Amino acid sequence: MATILVIDDQKAIRTQIVAILRSEQYKILNAENGEAGIELAIQKQPDLILCDVIMPKVNGYEVLDRLRENPKTATIPFIFMTGLSDKESNRKGMELGADDYLLKPFTADELLQAIKTRLKKQEVFTRLARQELDELRENIRSALPHELRTPLNSILGFSDLLLCDLEKLKQADIREMLEQIYTSGQRLYRTIQNFLLYAELELAASDRDRSTILQDYPTNLVEGTIADQARLQAFKLGRSSDLELDLQDGFVAISSELLAKLLEELIDNAFKFSDPGTPVTIISSVTGDRFLLSVQDKGRGMTAEQIDKIGAYLQFERRIYEQQGSGLGLTIAKRIAQLHDGNLSIESVPHYYTIVRVSLPIADKSDSQ
Repeated sequence: MATILVIDDQKAIRTQIVAILRSEQYKILNAENGEAGIELAIQKQPDLILCDVIMPKVNGYEVLDRLRENPKTATIPFIFMTGLSDKESNRKGMELGADDYLLKPFTADELLQAIKTRLKKQEVFTRLARQELDELRENIRSALPHELRTPLNSILGFSDLLLCDLEKLKQADIREMLEQIYTSGQRLYRTIQNFLLYAELELAASDRDRSTILQDYPTNLVEGTIADQARLQAFKLGRSSDLELDLQDGFVAISSELLAKLLEELIDNAFKFSDPGTPVTIISSVTGDRFLLSVQDKGRGMTAEQIDKIGAYLQFERRIYEQQGSGLGLTIAKRIAQLHDGNLSIESVPHYYTIVRVSLPIADKSDSQ
């Protein structure tokens, strides 16, 4: 049965609530003040917390704020019990992350219904989170080893041939093998770099200080970076004639390295999942206070379900289409945009087209260096 922590400085109310909950076979923890409640929550990690708002020293808002900052207690369902019925008080609690409010005096039925509703929602949330974690594990298990082993096997195989038969090989064969080793090394290097960057971006997303440091870059005019990266990716893949550019310049506060990485992943995807001879179009413009970038291809496309499931190490239809990549590209690009107060969206029709749109805030020219 679920464990519930009751935090209230009034013993009579606390005793009454505990009696109601015990009659429903809930396991009970109770605390007579906010500080004791915080300690119990961290130590025992209950399934749900009922907390009074008005308490001496540490009030309910402070309890909630401190518990939401602690990773061990951040997702525990939290219900305020309060005699304050004004909208401002309720809004403050919701902004801090409260799940519900019970206005005093409340009936036993109201209390139990609120608890059952929150526990049921938490159960659904936990189940979905577990499913996503299982999917991530499976994607890592299937995608990452392939992306590490394939180029490494190529490097080791050709190196072994060179070491064993160097004197017998023709110059042209040696050169071809060295080119294969170099290409495989580049692929392996990119996989490792993407993995490390993904980890860094995820840490920044959950750490305000890291996020601030990441955003602390001078303003740059970005047309040149976009054009250079687009032409480089097109050249690498032998698709220079397929590239179409329609660019408007703008000042955006983002490092040239992260902007180039965002572009690399979007443009690489557009070429990778479209056929040679079909256009890849890159458009940038300034609308109001936003810098808008779109990358469009006329390739395989994605379903709405696939777009919703975009995440690290996730590739679609890998058994049908032979493809390289760990599935990190779009996730990295999306996270870079988000960490710079922007967003990334995808519009796609399977077998017709895909458009990836990125929106970033325009920066003040006076900040440029």
